[in-house]
Amino acid sequence: MNIDDVFENLPDMFPGSVWLAGAGPGDPGLLSLLTLKALRQADVVVYDALVGQEILKMTGQKAMLEFAGKRGGQPSEKQADISERLVTLAKAGNKVLRLKGGDPFVFGRGGEEARCLVKSNIPFRVVPGITAGIGGLAYAGIPLTDRHTNSAVTFLTGHGEDGGLAKDIDWDSLAKSSPVIVIYMALSRIELMCEQFLKSGRGPDEAVAIISKGTTTDQIVLETTLSQAAEEAARAKIKAPALIVLGENVKLRAGLDWLGAMEGKVLNADVSAIKPQGKNSLR
Repeated sequence: MNIDDVFENLPDMFPGSVWLAGAGPGDPGLLSLLTLKALRQADVVVYDALVGQEILKMTGQKAMLEFAGKRGGQPSEKQADISERLVTLAKAGNKVLRLKGGDPFVFGRGGEEARCLVKSNIPFRVVPGITAGIGGLAYAGIPLTDRHTNSAVTFLTGHGEDGGLAKDIDWDSLAKSSPVIVIYMALSRIELMCEQFLKSGRGPDEAVAIISKGTTTDQIVLETTLSQAAEEAARAKIKAPALIVLGENVKLRAGLDWLGAMEGKVLNADVSAIKPQGKNSLR
């Protein structure tokens, strides 16, 4: 079976509908086949700020591109306006692709947009994408889970509505219960975040990785500790978008940095210094 036969058997877009699709964390090779087919079939592609140009180049020749990105601390469209724009485009008979970085239902506001479509009786399909908390870690050589470190993981956002940290999180309970924590959109609040985790009982020497522009050719991975993360991120001039990973699994990168190995890095697979599962560096 060739690639054309594969596409032939996949669902088609149809006029007056919207597909909410994830473009993955950055590397165009991580697109799903459904998202690629949608890029080729869509009349309008409404894309966000984390979708790279290499992916947008895959759109059909007649597709109209509309930027609808939202970036923290920068002027951007209101979410309600973006949702209503999808409705308007669909009602005009277009095949509409709403393309988001990562996965549309993981800190992507895809649920809000889908509810707006439901209210307006617009048919839609959700096409999952590889979220940065999975793809970014994999490209950094950090397993999300590993039997030597953790069998549970927590994803959270570093964005609170008032500019601080999210207020609906029980930080003390989170610090005690989750051996590995992956934090999205936290770079601008990294000092507050680290202070909160230290206050809630995580150890100052606990391993932290900051992954900037994960899975792209500009990826940077900074390995540090909880007490030094904010200072070292500033010194290294780490840029957004970035993930922060807190936990013993970060130490496994010494043996699993496959991108580094391609450039000559010597890997060390010894896990003897890793703390047993369930030990999360609490004081």
